[in-house]
Amino acid sequence: MFSLLRIALVIVLSLSFSCSLLATQYQVTSPNGRLIVTVTLDEGINYSAKLGDNDILKNAYADMSIQGLNSLAKAKVVDVSRNRVNRRITPQVKQKSAEIVEHYHELTLTFDNQQSISFRVFDEGFAYRFLTTATGEIVVTNEQAEMRFDDDHQVLFPQESSFISHNERLYLPKKLSQIESAQFASLPLLVDAGHSKIVISETGLRAYPGMWLAGSANHDANSSGSLSLNAIFPKQVLLAEPKNGSDRNEKILTRASYLAKNQLSDSSNGRAFPWRVFALSEQDAQLLTNQLTYLLADETVIDASWVEPGKVAWDWWNANNLYGVDFKAGINTQTYKHYIDFAAEFGLEYIILDEGWHHLDNVLSVVDDINVQEIVDYGKQKNVGVILWVIWKTLDQQLAPALDTFAKWGAAGIKVDFMQRDDQAMVEYYWKVADEAAQRKLLVNFHGSYKPAGLRRTYPNVITREGVRGLEHNKWANYITSEHNLTLPFIRQLAGPMDYTPGAMVNSQPENFQINFNRPMSKTTRAHQVALYVVFESPLQMLADSPSNYLKERETTEFISQIPTVWDETVVQSAKLGDHIIIARRSGDDWFIGVMGNAKVREFTIDLSFLGRGAYHMVSFNDGINAARYASDYRINVEQVSRKDRPSIVLAPNGGWAARLTKVK
Repeated sequence: MFSLLRIALVIVLSLSFSCSLLATQYQVTSPNGRLIVTVTLDEGINYSAKLGDNDILKNAYADMSIQGLNSLAKAKVVDVSRNRVNRRITPQVKQKSAEIVEHYHELTLTFDNQQSISFRVFDEGFAYRFLTTATGEIVVTNEQAEMRFDDDHQVLFPQESSFISHNERLYLPKKLSQIESAQFASLPLLVDAGHSKIVISETGLRAYPGMWLAGSANHDANSSGSLSLNAIFPKQVLLAEPKNGSDRNEKILTRASYLAKNQLSDSSNGRAFPWRVFALSEQDAQLLTNQLTYLLADETVIDASWVEPGKVAWDWWNANNLYGVDFKAGINTQTYKHYIDFAAEFGLEYIILDEGWHHLDNVLSVVDDINVQEIVDYGKQKNVGVILWVIWKTLDQQLAPALDTFAKWGAAGIKVDFMQRDDQAMVEYYWKVADEAAQRKLLVNFHGSYKPAGLRRTYPNVITREGVRGLEHNKWANYITSEHNLTLPFIRQLAGPMDYTPGAMVNSQPENFQINFNRPMSKTTRAHQVALYVVFESPLQMLADSPSNYLKERETTEFISQIPTVWDETVVQSAKLGDHIIIARRSGDDWFIGVMGNAKVREFTIDLSFLGRGAYHMVSFNDGINAARYASDYRINVEQVSRKDRPSIVLAPNGGWAARLTKVK
């Protein structure tokens, strides 16, 4: 009997030892040692992440299926390499700062099936991506990304109903267990693990479909993978047609059976697929300075020294509602000359000719009341550039002749609209437009677009994009609240610049808000709108309201006009998602502070210790004493301060505060 038990024990121990040999583990840590990613090879690639003593992901799963190559689940590791990088990067177009520290540790596992996977671990998060050295026709049939959690965390879930989307969503609070497999979201999204927050996105997206995340079909908490978010992808579009005769909405008729197809020559080095990014923060404020989506993107391929950030007088939100002028306002040359006069007076760099200047079926067929060459020439006399709106499909059909003509006219750039997809073909369209525009020194602003996913680093002329539920929604809805505005910087802005289009001069508290398509208003105070220019990041930043309103509100306009759109340094003093933000940004020797609050009356003390030595002249834009009743009420204070001062401020409900600090000579 004893011998039988002994034999059984030996068998069990042997099996355990055998299993441990099969499951090989590798670890890679962040530079500060607090974030540890463990990769386990056991019938596929599993990985876990731990920040300090807390689990971030547990036994998550990653795999990619490429036609003609053996499965990774059956592949063997033939090489393990590690790399450490610590350097400073100077972006050609700044956003948060003039320099970015890139410091990470990397693990790359190479398999015997011409595939490899790399994990990069930074102090502020980690990412992984697949690579292949295969050549010829590379067909990706599937990619699995199961992001598994150990608890039923809350997700801020930008829920979508279709792969045809502008990606302009509210962030709905849902428990992981509440997200069904049929429910899915665009990226980025946020998982609140209590001890930390995790923003999931992607970057390095090229010749490949965008990643979306769906819930788990199995909500049994005792089952493996039940509390997970699972990647889904739009398959390649083969045939589409206009929906109900629309010039911008498409009906997808045929999709391929694969995600992506590429042709790689024998001389190529293979290809790298997009990074799956997990930005981490133990304090909400850390999300506002996270640069992972930029650092992991493909490096710059153009000389972008000609790219000039700036502010834009925009026509569409205010429906060209000019008053106090001696001509009939509308889509005509006189109206846009007036926009140029306004922009020149306040030092704005650009105006936009939005929808209406060309016939929608031909971007080179200009409407009768517009003379683009005359408008561009007039702008050059006033040192104001002209950006031209185009609809994507028509531009695609006329790309080279259209861009050649725009460059010949002397236009500064294009605003491309209504793509509403991110399958492989559409992603490739973005890259094609970016390259063709760069060759002609044209800026690009993508609207009706997916989130930023790396293109802005490779082609810095792609200066901003939409993919955000912004102020334009006030024209038809009532959900652009102060709380919404206090969510965007922590999630959407982490992916990259967002063309939210701030600057409403007609302001209301929620009880006074009215929807008016042609004469829209904000659901926040005037000071909140001004603070958006400091808090929200977009190297091309709109002034959305009518020039007539801005001229009437000259004090506000002068204050906004002096706020830069790119920054040398960013200091977050205090921030809590949905609650408040206090942020200071430096441009040259000047500092700007933006404070945003939610629907409650807020009181804050501003710590000025980030200032240099000596005295500063501070001009602050405050909620007025009656802003709780009349949201357009504001006051401007002027005082002298130093780094030792701690001014106290009071925000009205849905309020804000902004300041400009200039060194006293």
